[in-house]
Amino acid sequence: MAVTLTEKAEFRLWAFLRGSATDESNKATKGVRISVKDGGCSGYEYGIDITSQPQPDDIVTQQGNVLLYVDAKSAPLLEGVVIDFVEGVMDSGFKFTNPNATDTCGCGKSFKTDDGTPSGVPCSK
Repeated sequence: MAVTLTEKAEFRLWAFLRGSATDESNKATKGVRISVKDGGCSGYEYGIDITSQPQPDDIVTQQGNVLLYVDAKSAPLLEGVVIDFVEGVMDSGFKFTNPNATDTCGCGKSFKTDDGTPSGVPCSK
């Protein structure tokens, strides 16, 4: 499973994890769960959550200090994804670069592929 974090994304996620860990035992399994679900304006929407309870079928990897839990059903759509953290005057946040996407939404949080992407819904900003 190849999901890659840039140095900035890894640092930001590590900061979130460190800030949200409540005790030492929690720190050992605290990680980031990455998934894709139906939704967004292009059809698929990225999900990124802090968790210490991965799902039984999650694919577990580690990038630097960050444990990654990748939803097994989402794995084919996330193969080769690079996650970056960008900071700008108008917008800041995590940016996904996905080689599987044939089109993306202007907000950068939604994408579609050539293999049966569900219908999109208008953005609600």
